[in-house]
This record gives sequence, structure tokens and C-alpha cells, in this order.
Amino acid sequence: MRIARFVGGWVTGLIALVLVAALFVFWFDFATGLAAASGLGALGYAFLWMAFGLNLLLWTVMGLLRLAEDGARAALGRRRPAHRRERPVVRGGRHRERVLVGAGAGGGAIEGPGHAGDTLVATRGDAGGGGVLTSAPVGGDVVATDPDDITLAVIIPAHNEEPVIDAAISSALGLFNRWDIYVVSDSSKDSTAEIAAKTGVNVLELLTNRGKAGAIEAVIEEFALTDNYDGVLILDADTELDPGYVEGAKRQLADPEVAAVAGFVVSEWKPGERSVVGRVISAYRDRLYFMLQYLMRFGQTWRRANVAFIVPGFASVYRSRALKQITVNPPGLVIEDFNMTFEVHHKRLGRVSMNPDTKAFSQDPFTFGDYRKQVRRWTLGFWQTLRRHKLWPGLFCVCLVLYVFEVVVVSLMLLATVVLAAFVLLGTVAGDLLAGVPLFTDAFTGVTAFLPLAALAVGLLVPDYMLTCVMTVVRRRPSYLIYGLFFFPIRLVDAYISLRMIPKAWTAKSDGRWSSPVRVSHRDK
Repeated sequence: MRIARFVGGWVTGLIALVLVAALFVFWFDFATGLAAASGLGALGYAFLWMAFGLNLLLWTVMGLLRLAEDGARAALGRRRPAHRRERPVVRGGRHRERVLVGAGAGGGAIEGPGHAGDTLVATRGDAGGGGVLTSAPVGGDVVATDPDDITLAVIIPAHNEEPVIDAAISSALGLFNRWDIYVVSDSSKDSTAEIAAKTGVNVLELLTNRGKAGAIEAVIEEFALTDNYDGVLILDADTELDPGYVEGAKRQLADPEVAAVAGFVVSEWKPGERSVVGRVISAYRDRLYFMLQYLMRFGQTWRRANVAFIVPGFASVYRSRALKQITVNPPGLVIEDFNMTFEVHHKRLGRVSMNPDTKAFSQDPFTFGDYRKQVRRWTLGFWQTLRRHKLWPGLFCVCLVLYVFEVVVVSLMLLATVVLAAFVLLGTVAGDLLAGVPLFTDAFTGVTAFLPLAALAVGLLVPDYMLTCVMTVVRRRPSYLIYGLFFFPIRLVDAYISLRMIPKAWTAKSDGRWSSPVRVSHRDK
């Protein structure tokens, strides 16, 4: 069976590779001929390449330059003689004394500090060994240069995550001690807090719904995490860590310039648990994540650029000394991760790092309704963050303006072209019936003379499907060739939401409270 799958995967990859080459040759020949015939010249070619994304092309080149530089650094490092590993550099005469506070097998609740109208209850599980790992600082900050000496806390904010919270905690327990894991249940109405407490990790239950950012802020304050650890990992309750995640994150944090490590998201591919719509969404997200991370964010996080717009909130690490200066929960924002990333850049707290060695597996929406709600939240959060921070001098904002310009222009082009395509299709199918409508015939003749239906179809659909064929080769998943036929309509929904959320970011009042999506329990597998 394994041999059959292996052979089938490679055969599918070869078929998809041939499709990519054939489609690109066809598209390029057709598109360049159309651009030359239209008389648009260089402007016409620029619009054609925007079908793939100018930012995507730019940062792909930057990523290749980064890859070359990293390869050269690695080669130089191998030539140098090995030296005895040095201890961390200590500034200000500080040393660390690790103390286990509150250990013991007893359960029960510990009343937290008072808040007006908002009671915090911290609970410890009965699995034994729960507690808070702290350090006794004396003097200034430690800059750890040895990955093994970097201490990390794990925060898992959750709201009504009963089906998945156990899997997220189990994933973290495979890489961390239980006393370094902190679950904050944000006014959950189900058994989220009880399930977490039974695992023996630290649990903070908020009786008033604060939203994800408020929950993160509360658990950091309650357990003084930025004082007791070198870094804090924020892990979504529907996310599971790759076994190499911690090693990769610590290796990146060993560079004292790094303020945050962006997790590398991988779509959880379990088609047997999903409907056809759920599979299309998961496959689409897999393609999107691959392009954004390998072809954009890898180049944006090059140390010579440092212009990544987001440290994803699903599984990312912030250095404690940077997190202390970040406003995690400002009023009026629907999500936290764009804002926290902008804070790192705006306050010049350090560099954002990303490598594929910090993988984590995220559960995508199962229904189109949940997908649409999630994209609305993400997009609204981006525009709200832009509204809050505005622009400031620097390379980050220059690249941000270029990105925003392309998002708006391409979204407008996609939607306008679809409207034109519908108009041309209507005229082609029912032109005789509509001939009596004033100006219809003249408008139809003018549009088809400049953009015939074939040109609209080729210009819109072929580049998109080429990207799907590339992903079929990379993932060796034959089903992508079928699911990819439905990706373009999802792109149109994304484009509409991107434009619709712009005015909403300046008019809507957001409190960041949760909206629980459909989840599938990992315990039922």
C-alpha cells in the first residue's frame, strides 16, 4: 500500500508539473500577445504579472538571496574550528535560580487578584507536579546565547475549546514541563477549564469574557511570565506543535536581535474528517500558507529586510524583554497578532525571525460560514491595526504601503474583471434578447473588442490554477487538481472582504471577543 501511494504521488507530481509548464507557456504566449495588441505596453505587462502578485515575485527574489547568504554562512561556520561552548553572557551581574513554586498533587482553586466586576480563578490540576517555574533575578537582563539556556512559557488561550484543548495540551506536554504550560479559559461555557486542570498544567479561568488579547494579557500578569521566563509561546487551542518546534524557536532566539519568532503554519490535512467544502477550504489554505510563508515571509524576515507584517498568533514566541513593551490589548481591535507585530517594528524592539523549523499544525474552518467569519476577523484586524499605528519613517512602512496598494488594486481588478466577464457572458448567451436594451449592444461591442471572453477567462483562471498545480507537485496530493477548480471563487470572496473591511475598520467598534467555530475532537479519531 505504501509503495502504491509513493508511486501514485510521484506520478501525480509529474502530471501536475507537465500541466504547470504547458499552462505557463500557453498563458505567457496568450497574455503577451494580448498586451502587445492592446497597445498598453509596459503597463499592460505589469498588470499581467499582477495575476501572480508583484509582492510575491519581489519577496521570492529576496528569499533566494537570503537562502544564498544563509548557505554561505553555514559553509563558513563548518570551516571554522570547533570551540568549547561558551556560557551565556550575563549583563548586570544577574544569575538565575530556578525555583518550583506551588508544587504538589493537591488540586483546588487559588483566588487571583481582584478586578472590578471580573474575578480571576487560577486552578491547578490534580495530575501532580503542577506549579509555576520562576527565577530570582538580581540586576539586569540575561541575553542567552546558548539555546539550551533559554526558558519558555506556553500560553494557551481558549474559549469553548472542549473538543480540541486536550490535544493542544498533549502536544505542548510532549515538549515542555507541565508547570511551564498556562491555559487561560476565557469565560468558557463548556468543560475547557476542567479538561485542562486534569492534565496538571496551570489554569487561569476568567469569569468575564475578555477576548484572546485580554486573556493573554491576564495570564501574563497573573503569573508574571515575562519576569520568570526568557520568552513566551502563544499557542492556539486548535494547534499542535511539531516535535522540532521548540528546538527551532530557541535556536532563533539565541540571536539577541530577535524579538519574536513567527511560527510556520501547516494546514492540518485530514480529509476523512471533513466534508467536500471542508476539504476545499483546507486545500486552499494549504496553498495560501505555502505561498505566503515560503515565497513572501521567508524573504521579509531576512535580517537585511525585517519587514514581516505579522507574527501569526497561532503558535509564535515573543522574547520577554520585548513583550514587556508591547501593548497586547489596546481597545478597539478585533485580533491581536497584527498589532503585536506592528508594535515590535514601531517601537524598534528587535527583529522578527521565521524559519520552516518552527512548524505547527492548525485546524482550518470546517464550514464556509466559519471560513468567512475568520477571514473577516483577520482582515478587519489588519485594517484596524493600520488605523491605530498609521505610518512612520522606515523600510517597514515603505513595504507596507506597496503591499496595501497591491491588495487594494488586485482586489478591485478581480471583482471588476468578474463583473465584466459576467457582462460579456450574458451578451454572448443572450445578446439577441438584450439587443433592445439602451446602450447594451454598444457597451458589449466595446468591452469585447478590448477584453474578449477568452482573454478574461485565461487571464483570471489559468494563473490561479498554475499555482494549484505547483502545490500538487509539492504536496503530491492528486485531489488538489480537483479542489483547485474551486479556489478562484474563494479568492473572490477574500477580495470582497478585503475591500469591505476597509471602511468598517474606521466605523465598527470591536472588543476582540471570541466567536467559537465548529471544531472536531481529536479524541474521537
